[in-house]
Amino acid sequence: MKLTAGREGLLKLLQAVIGVVERRQTMPILANVLVIAKDEQIAMTATDLEVELVGRTEVDVDVPGEITVPARKLLDICRALPENTKVSMQQSGEKLLVSAGRSRFSLMTLPAEEFPVVEDMTTNQAVALSQEDLGLLLDKTHFSMAQQDVRYYLNGVLIETRGGLVRAVATDGHRLSMCEVELENTDLPQKQVIVPRKGVLELQRLLGGKGELTIELGDNHIRVELGGIRFTSKLIDGRFPDYERVIPTDTENSFLADRITLRSALQRTAILSNEKYRGIRLIISKGGLMLQAHNPEQEEAEEQVEVDYTGDDIEIGFNVNYLLDALAAIESEQINFCVVDSNSSCLLREPGKDDCKYVVMPMRL
Repeated sequence: MKLTAGREGLLKLLQAVIGVVERRQTMPILANVLVIAKDEQIAMTATDLEVELVGRTEVDVDVPGEITVPARKLLDICRALPENTKVSMQQSGEKLLVSAGRSRFSLMTLPAEEFPVVEDMTTNQAVALSQEDLGLLLDKTHFSMAQQDVRYYLNGVLIETRGGLVRAVATDGHRLSMCEVELENTDLPQKQVIVPRKGVLELQRLLGGKGELTIELGDNHIRVELGGIRFTSKLIDGRFPDYERVIPTDTENSFLADRITLRSALQRTAILSNEKYRGIRLIISKGGLMLQAHNPEQEEAEEQVEVDYTGDDIEIGFNVNYLLDALAAIESEQINFCVVDSNSSCLLREPGKDDCKYVVMPMRL
């Protein structure tokens, strides 16, 4: 293999795929990136066996070929080279020679045929939507994913298509986030897939531009092509909980509050909450909302917030971090806060809208 490419093109390509290359590997070849040069184009593939990223850019190919090379070392070399330099890459036995200007580097390689790649997936359903909409779905829900839960199906985000909607749902068993966007295609069959945590975070990193994209859903994989990068992730094989059952429907005891005011009050009160459990008590009455917190050092905090409430008096405890995460995801000036009783979950959402909902389980204080 022998090729010549611009430093900026190689650097952008490596930066796009490097996210899935773990620093500690179970297999040495997973620290490498697969480089395939042919047809005046270079393709680089990185994987951690769960998520695969493939990027392409145009180069001058003198001799086509394929090889794997240490990903982070090649990235560091390209990053350290002067701007606008031409980089030459040439395979010599078991090494890849990289040269630019007066710089010369010799990198050890591993055979390309040993590199694990995702075989061609069978697409069962294709969903067209904008980068902004997919970014919105993940940004509004990802923080509720579980981390290394034994209930493995909670360690990711559910993507569901139904009719003219695509919906994202995440839960760790203590809280739930749900967001949906409408599609132009209104006759999609219902399908659910669970994208693992690593795949969700990597996809979020790639999103941020504008334009349309297509989500391809298969039996075992999800694939998205955007900005010259092909993202493929394994799916979690499991059954997601019936999330609609835990969303409160009785919203009689609800109040409107200024979102920024409530968030600031929660942040101040949380300073003296138990550092381990982060519990905070809400006393909701017609006179307003009182927030209370205390800790094992016998310290206490209390805050009053004006709210528009006409329901029953309710005293209920929550993990304050869960409430703050939900309030950070909602962008409206006001927040609609619904409670059923002191033993039931609360529902937070933007007033008059049902496209994004946040459910938080109560905790005993």
